[in-house]
Amino acid sequence: MTTHPLLQALLPLVDDLSRELAEDERYRRLLAALRALIPCDATALLRLDGEQLIPLAVDGLSPDTLGRRFALAEHPRFEMLLGDRAPTRFAADSDLPDPYDGLVEEHVGHLEVHDCLGCPLFIDDRPWGLITLDSLEPGSFAQSDLDNLEAFARLAAASVKANDRLLSLTQRAEAERQLAARFREVAGQAGATEIIGQSSAHKRLQAEIDTVAGSDLTVLIAGETGVGKELVAQAIHARSARARKPLISINCAALPDQLVESELFGHVRGAFTGASGERSGKFELADGGTLLLDEVGELPLPVQAKLLRVLQSGQLQRLGSDREHRVDVRILAATNRDLAEEVRAGRFRADLYHRLSVYPLQVPPLRERGRDVLLLAGHFLEQNRARLHLRGLRLGAEAQTALLRHDWPGNVRELEHLLGRAALKALARQPERPRILSLETCDLDLGLPAAVAPANGAPPPEALEAPAAVGDLRQAVDEYQRRLIQAALQRTQDNWAAAARELGLDRANLHRLATRLGIK
Repeated sequence: MTTHPLLQALLPLVDDLSRELAEDERYRRLLAALRALIPCDATALLRLDGEQLIPLAVDGLSPDTLGRRFALAEHPRFEMLLGDRAPTRFAADSDLPDPYDGLVEEHVGHLEVHDCLGCPLFIDDRPWGLITLDSLEPGSFAQSDLDNLEAFARLAAASVKANDRLLSLTQRAEAERQLAARFREVAGQAGATEIIGQSSAHKRLQAEIDTVAGSDLTVLIAGETGVGKELVAQAIHARSARARKPLISINCAALPDQLVESELFGHVRGAFTGASGERSGKFELADGGTLLLDEVGELPLPVQAKLLRVLQSGQLQRLGSDREHRVDVRILAATNRDLAEEVRAGRFRADLYHRLSVYPLQVPPLRERGRDVLLLAGHFLEQNRARLHLRGLRLGAEAQTALLRHDWPGNVRELEHLLGRAALKALARQPERPRILSLETCDLDLGLPAAVAPANGAPPPEALEAPAAVGDLRQAVDEYQRRLIQAALQRTQDNWAAAARELGLDRANLHRLATRLGIK
């Protein structure tokens, strides 16, 4: 006797309900069963998070889809799907933009989706998310597919609930939802900034964040420029008992030496020229919460001594005052420098280093995160699609390969800026504004091959024009140094601390060298 197709698709999922499966494997099986039941070009499972949908699994869509975050206000189809408990099918000639335009992998010459079917998932009578099916061919779905999808969605909701039940053994799922809401409340944002990824390096980082967040330990967050150290600090704060209190950040590299102390500890009227009134410092503003000392390796040595005293006693004095203030602040510090080496070189106090590195946390560079680069690319592409008011913004196959092969000396920040430039560059070369914009390798402007790309993002010496013939070697060296420094200052918009880091120099030494070379 022949088994009914619906029953044939549902039986494996029923068996999976009692199995302890990893989340990604459970959802992969779910979508594979759905495509077997209702043939289509692509399926997706999306979870509702506030006012956006987050893809948890896709089948037939570009891998960068998993990094995209679909704001409901920008995607009316998703809003309509969530507004009806029954499955919804959109007509092939619907004028509503499809969120997956350009993202179906086997697009066979055309990029727009022409047949779309979706159904909301409800758990405990609350909307949890969506299942969607898409086809590039009009008329792919029939009335029977809507009926089958409604039955399938009920079992899909049970599968999702089974997965959540496994997580709830440690109450992680509900805790994460509460923390996300708390994060949004504290940050004053519609949605918290995520640390996106699925690689093993990413999972190790998330596990470390979970480990240290619940404590009150001081954390030293280390990593290359652009890896997302500030996002890690935000995640630690959001998962901590201090999450309802402020997270205050100060960039130690962006302040002139004479203002660092005032920014940290505050000042009283008349403490220095221009101090016309009293002002609270970052420590007082962060009282009860968390203070992030970004680029802590740039602090001048005299300020380091005063910072150490506050960390030890919890007491501070505003600049120009004898009165002491007591503060209760958790310290997170971030740096792209090797502070142990800075200690050995005499540029950082050993006692402060040990105070800050109670729990050292290393953020992995992008080149060690494998295919996370495509998920992050999808996240930034969706942001740029909305900014440029495009129906779709996608990566060509060769462009995806190029991103995976690149060495990413500037890490996630480099990826974000590169994709923003690429979208504008690709749009500018179009004879007329396209509905769907495809980014190709030529748009990415990846520059030097990974094998010769310098680690700090500075141009290699051969990339600079050689100095003209001069009378002696010293003059040639001075001219070459002058050009290097000027180029670094131009790239960093005259940020001397950032230029010093790029050139591998101490900020004070860079100032002295620049003065000698006549740059300042």
